Amino acid sequence: MPDSIRRHTPGLRREEVAALAGIGLTWYTWLEQGRPIKVSSQVLKSISRVLRLDRQEIIHLYTLAQQFPPSYFPDIQETVDPMLQNVLDSLKYSPSMILDIRWNIIAWNKAAELIFVDYSKINICQRNQMQIMFMNDNYKALFPDWEVYAKIMIAEFRVACGKNVEDTWLLNFIKKLSFESKEFKDWWSMHNIESKPEIFKTIHHPALGNLSFEHTSYLISEDTNLKMHINTAPPKNDTEKKVKAYLEEKMTM
Repeated sequence: MPDSIRRHTPGLRREEVAALAGIGLTWYTWLEQGRPIKVSSQVLKSISRVLRLDRQEIIHLYTLAQQFPPSYFPDIQETVDPMLQNVLDSLKYSPSMILDIRWNIIAWNKAAELIFVDYSKINICQRNQMQIMFMNDNYKALFPDWEVYAKIMIAEFRVACGKNVEDTWLLNFIKKLSFESKEFKDWWSMHNIESKPEIFKTIHHPALGNLSFEHTSYLISEDTNLKMHINTAPPKNDTEKKVKAYLEEKMTM
């Protein structure tokens, strides 16, 4: 709006919001007054844009209008809140990481880097859990029963994809991975959706031999687009002892 307009209070006037949103002043006035009118998603989208609403505010607006909010697909997030990284680092002997809604790995601890793969050496555009599972030979070699774990992961990924069917990035990713990996292409076409959020995992580490982990995942309450994956050594097992000795050795080198 022109800076020359004199204002007694900050913000937009009612008629300015209506003009910027491209809707009639009377219609917008009725909307503000809560009159029993039917509002289109296009009107809600325009008002959201004009008022510069954030994600939570948009959801609230659409909820008030009794409509489903638009699909939201964030860009790849490259970092996490330092407090979340601190949580990962506190899980000293449990290889752990944080994944976004598309399963891109955006944070991890030292244990995950040394036991699984050095994620810092993988470009953010390829640092995807599915991509690594099917295309990283060193990671695949960790799993004596790789085919079993890979199929379980595909089933869980398909369930996650079902919530984001309009995500162009996701559709292109599936197409690309299907071209690069015959196994992924064949198993993806099976449409298996059996999900196992808690998995007992056994890997064969080149330096430590067999390691056993209980794998669990949790939604991060501050941001439901992020999930924390934790691999914990089961009780009465020598895995934690091996991991501890290995990490301490590497940290002193």
